[in-house]
Amino acid sequence: MAANNNLQMFQFIKRDTRDFINIDPLQTAGLLTDAARDALIEWGDGYSVCDYCNGALDLVKKPPIQEFVYKALPEFLGTDTARVMNGARESKFAVMHSLASTAADKNNYVVMDAWAHYSSKVAAERAGLEIVQTEKPEKEIMPEDFLKAIETGIEKYGKKPLLTLLTYPDGSYGNLADVKKIAAISHEFDVPVLLNGAYAVGRMPVNAKEFGVDYIVGSGHKSMSACGPVGVLGVVGDEAAEQLFRKSAYNKVKEVELLGCTSRGAPIMTLMASFPEVVERTQPENWEKEVHLARGFIQKLEETGKFKLFGQNPHNHDLMFFEAAGFFNISEKAKRGRYFLYDELKDKKIHGIKPGLTKNFKMSTYGLGQEKLDFIADSFIDILKKYDEI
Repeated sequence: MAANNNLQMFQFIKRDTRDFINIDPLQTAGLLTDAARDALIEWGDGYSVCDYCNGALDLVKKPPIQEFVYKALPEFLGTDTARVMNGARESKFAVMHSLASTAADKNNYVVMDAWAHYSSKVAAERAGLEIVQTEKPEKEIMPEDFLKAIETGIEKYGKKPLLTLLTYPDGSYGNLADVKKIAAISHEFDVPVLLNGAYAVGRMPVNAKEFGVDYIVGSGHKSMSACGPVGVLGVVGDEAAEQLFRKSAYNKVKEVELLGCTSRGAPIMTLMASFPEVVERTQPENWEKEVHLARGFIQKLEETGKFKLFGQNPHNHDLMFFEAAGFFNISEKAKRGRYFLYDELKDKKIHGIKPGLTKNFKMSTYGLGQEKLDFIADSFIDILKKYDEI
């Protein structure tokens, strides 16, 4: 009986920050649209979409998954082919594993930027690839950093890399590297390029063909207002797509790298439900407004003399990383120590800075609008004033 009573803890758990202003970069662009919330309820039962599948999920016509995967999504990504995946990391692994498993020889490697997400490294490791990273720059990744890394890899392994991977923007500072130049350098060595756009696809205008990259991945739950996990994968060129999406020898309609099917329930349905709004918000004029708001927020904080932005400044993205000496000074004397900031922000119904962070933290301004951004900036300043730090 006691054991059964303990099971009560697994019943409905309320999310106590749901109505807070959210500044977590992992969540700001992943907040569900109203249409997606409706889809979540409607399609939340297990593999609900499979009711309509005749063997190939991507070919389901009603709901219009086929139209989304084969037409709308490639057009949105600027690719020739696309698939819905279980996340950005699964997309990266699929690309790497496909290249590694079909390579003429083994002991291959991939070149990545210095700020590559851990999942990029784990994907390479799982695919049996070694990793060569660019050197960590003082401010941002430059094209010559990739050139040097490729040359280092060739010297070490005696051959070119199977792939180069660029994180756009990087998940630490929100810097936007020069994709076109980096892609051009990679192609000079006849090496394909994978763009990890987990914080780009769905937030800002991104086009694989215009960038000159061969593969692009995105995160539905981070940046496309979908419940997760779900991601997108786009491929430029028929030959690359044929290799990546090759069919199983044991089931002619199943694609090997996708393990037959990927997202097959609420995640893909919320992704599609939010898609019209995602397309609208990524129009150039709307992204320009987001960048303008982000820069205004940064300026307001920096004018206090208590905040310093790391990375590109003027900034070009909603993800940003601050050094906050004033908050750190307070943490040295506050009763709750370095957890004081989390408590103060919770009182003001602001969520997203990890508990315990004061000296340095990252946040996002995406989709908040001027009124909320003013409230957040004023709240930061009020906290400093409360503890006589300003």
